[in-house]
Amino acid sequence: MDRFVSVFENNGLLVAFALVGTLILVSEWLSRKLTRGRLQGSAIAILLGLVLAYWGGSTTGGHAGLADFAALSGLSLMGGAMLRDFAIVSTAYGVDLRQIKRAGPTAMLSVILGVLVSFAAGSVVAAAFGYTDAVSMTTIGAGAATYIVGPVTGTAVGASSDVIALSVAAGLVKSVVVMVGTPLIAPLIGLNNPKSAMAFGGLMGTTSGVAGGLAATDKRLVPYGAMTATFYTGLGCLLGPSLLYVTLRAILGQ
Repeated sequence: MDRFVSVFENNGLLVAFALVGTLILVSEWLSRKLTRGRLQGSAIAILLGLVLAYWGGSTTGGHAGLADFAALSGLSLMGGAMLRDFAIVSTAYGVDLRQIKRAGPTAMLSVILGVLVSFAAGSVVAAAFGYTDAVSMTTIGAGAATYIVGPVTGTAVGASSDVIALSVAAGLVKSVVVMVGTPLIAPLIGLNNPKSAMAFGGLMGTTSGVAGGLAATDKRLVPYGAMTATFYTGLGCLLGPSLLYVTLRAILGQ
């Protein structure tokens, strides 16, 4: 047994790919047998992954899910920011420029509305829980946009580490909800073409959540949703510590 564990530890990334591949195969089988294809296998894989991550973290008392087990430590690299961002950036190669031009103003409007609505909602929730100063409301509101915009904004406006942590938590919850919920609501909102995918990515903004959700819906839509979601993150990082912060201070009279 010790020899097997040693082999797994020394080939962590390969083990991670093998485990995730097996999980996807099982999920596709469950999709065909239990839902007759109505629920995408990718969506089932996401749900199973979250359950396994929770079980791994609660069993070991750690904070990295299944990666807390030494034999599965390669999952922390596979699921880390480096490979995640590489996968998201690589989706740009699947973009059809004609579809982007066709979406034009709609996509840009969705990005602007997405940032403003998310920020407003996050700020209101922050105030409801007692964070009524402009710095905290701005930071948590920015976190409601994405878990990247929150820390960037919080650091710029001088928020405490506790408030920045809350902004990250808000963004992570949003990302998971979007990832799991996208394939469920896609048929209801007509999320089945590049134009709607760009509008959806612009409104939701969380790049990892949008990419995962669209992959579970229709992998051909991932490049379009991820593209506008990436612009959303950039716009949020630009507006959060500047215009939105100044505006909120003026409204609160601080």
